[in-house]
Amino acid sequence: MKGHEKIVALTAYDYGMAQLLDRCDVPLLLVGDSLGMVVLGLPDTTGVTMEDMVHHTRAVSRAKTNALRVADLPYGSYESSADAVQNAKRLAATGAEAVKAEGGVAISKQVRSIIQEGIPFLGHLGMLPQKVKEEGGYRLKGKNANEKKALFEDAEALVDAGAFAIVLELVEAETAGELTKKLPIPTIGIGSGNECDGQILVTTDLWSTSPNYIPKHVQSNLQVRVEMENSVKGWMDSLK
Repeated sequence: MKGHEKIVALTAYDYGMAQLLDRCDVPLLLVGDSLGMVVLGLPDTTGVTMEDMVHHTRAVSRAKTNALRVADLPYGSYESSADAVQNAKRLAATGAEAVKAEGGVAISKQVRSIIQEGIPFLGHLGMLPQKVKEEGGYRLKGKNANEKKALFEDAEALVDAGAFAIVLELVEAETAGELTKKLPIPTIGIGSGNECDGQILVTTDLWSTSPNYIPKHVQSNLQVRVEMENSVKGWMDSLK
């Protein structure tokens, strides 16, 4: 799709959600570890376990979507190549057609090992939610020369390892555009400007149903949440 049409991707966490998004012809569905915050009520993604990811990936896969189903490898599940392969195989066994993990040069051996097992790999660079505690919060990446250099090195490492695309999260727009032009594989942005080959969002952010917080880069549809609330209130009123 690179150079031909924009790639659209959304997150899915259960069977019904996957069916609905597939009917909309969304080409890529990510069972994201963002479920930790928007489904499980955790403060960040670092508390999401392999058991959580297996459970939700299995639910999404039951929808038998036309969309490519990708599942996140959660925090701590790919520290070594052996761990990465074992856990990628667990997700593939539940119906994931590809896996995603965060990092570039630092995980290139793990990426190669996963791909050698026949499991496609989606990269993730820029702001890495699994490192939010180490970095003390979420911030834009690629604003200075050192960060840009590191991003290009990480991206090239993922390309060399065999990744089929890279998610760029909270990367400065000009830097994201430069990466998109240089890389032979697609970039899928989230909060990284409009020059990426595609865009991904947390679906509940788009619907304004995520609890507590909607990121600034999302033009959310508040009406979805209003309609949901109205349906509950209307039903309650009908019983009075």
